[in-house]
Amino acid sequence: MNPDKSNIKETSTSAKTWHGWQENLTLIAIALTLALLIRTFIAEPRLIPSASMYPTLHTGDRLVVEKVSYRFHLPKTGDIVVFSSPPELQRRGYEKNQAFIKRVIGMPGEVISVNQGKVYLNGQPLPEDYIAEPPNQPFPPVTVPENEFFVMGDNRNDSNDSRYWGFLPRKNLIGRATFRFWPLDRLGVI
Repeated sequence: MNPDKSNIKETSTSAKTWHGWQENLTLIAIALTLALLIRTFIAEPRLIPSASMYPTLHTGDRLVVEKVSYRFHLPKTGDIVVFSSPPELQRRGYEKNQAFIKRVIGMPGEVISVNQGKVYLNGQPLPEDYIAEPPNQPFPPVTVPENEFFVMGDNRNDSNDSRYWGFLPRKNLIGRATFRFWPLDRLGVI
């Protein structure tokens, strides 16, 4: 065999191998970039660390948090939201980026109170078939300020929520809990 033909064949094989590696590395880089962009701007998984949202969410549930819709409109009463630590919780030692999950109970301008085991929204009892048990402590009427929300956990008597640390600023919203993907026996829309 001609030595020049052998070198050409080896160079050709080496070039094909390198080209294959380049394609694979490019695909991996694109996949990682897309995953990072999706997690940062569109949706991300979250783990439920406590029982504050029981019975709706259980400790250990894993959720998808959608991050787009609240850029265009406000949450609605009843939405389950994920948010970063409000200022008062940061003053109490929570990390700025620590995430919490609660249900929106009061919108800007609405009046919230708790009396005789019922939550009142603008003087009317709020129908709450999702709570673990009625709240056992009264809470005086408060008006929710502009660009803030009043949030509570569904496990009313075991929830660190707006009754204890104040209103949730809109800027602290991360997104809306939309879908439970674990455990599989409770898979579904929230």
